[in-house]
Amino acid sequence: MSISAQLVKELREKTGVGMMDCKKALNETKGDVEKAIDYLRKSGQAKADKKANRIAAEGAILIGSDSANKTTVMLEINSETDFVAKDQKFLSFANRVLEALIRSDVDSVEALSELILPGSGSVDEARKQLIAEIGENISIRRFMRYLSSNTLGSYSHMGRIGVIVEIDGGDNQLAKDIAMQVAANNPAYLDASSIPSEALNREEDILTAQAIAEGKPREIVEKMISGRIAKFVGQVTLLGQPFIKDPDISIEKLISKSSAAVVSFTRYELGEGIEKKVDDFVEEVRKQSGIS
Repeated sequence: MSISAQLVKELREKTGVGMMDCKKALNETKGDVEKAIDYLRKSGQAKADKKANRIAAEGAILIGSDSANKTTVMLEINSETDFVAKDQKFLSFANRVLEALIRSDVDSVEALSELILPGSGSVDEARKQLIAEIGENISIRRFMRYLSSNTLGSYSHMGRIGVIVEIDGGDNQLAKDIAMQVAANNPAYLDASSIPSEALNREEDILTAQAIAEGKPREIVEKMISGRIAKFVGQVTLLGQPFIKDPDISIEKLISKSSAAVVSFTRYELGEGIEKKVDDFVEEVRKQSGIS
């Protein structure tokens, strides 16, 4: 099959591997990008911890709480540029939307857009007015609401990463420490039991292929894989990770000291998964000058 340059570019951006190797991997996997990533990992050409998505969109992630109602909310609002994200008009709008969200019980972005902001009409009307004033698109992307009698902790890193954590037992400081942990290390799962069997099987398959490629005898590969899977679980689960403030203990041991348990957590990273157009200046000049 014919592999497009755009598909090769996408795989290269996700893996950091050379163009020719990316094209070969896509040919081997009939254009399936995810299978091509696995193919490259098995051959040792792509790093296992390479992020699958690149951060593109700008804007802000905001967190607010209402202690009386035991509510904490997190909101992401996007702009086209970092310059606008720092503009006072944008920040004022974002904080007004956050306050409206805290006071409401809406469960969708569409419903949030219909809430009334004092003196500005609806949230969506205020958003459109802001677009007209600054000349850049603004969008309300997503939000999360935690309503619980358990302890809620949150952490925001420069408005670009936001985390809310719910723990049963413990105190506010413990909840905040765990929120900082999630922000810093981005665990994919809570604990080993939360990892889908498909994900474990996929990782075992990749690790086995890597060990064989390293020339290890098959009789010791199984023992090696057991240790590497344990390391993998420790990396991708919150409870298995070393505590960032004291790497000698795991998060699991940290919370056990307070007889606490992590119920759930949510992590937002600004623009994650959004593909932002990157202008190719050289290609633009070629097109305008008629150079083939």
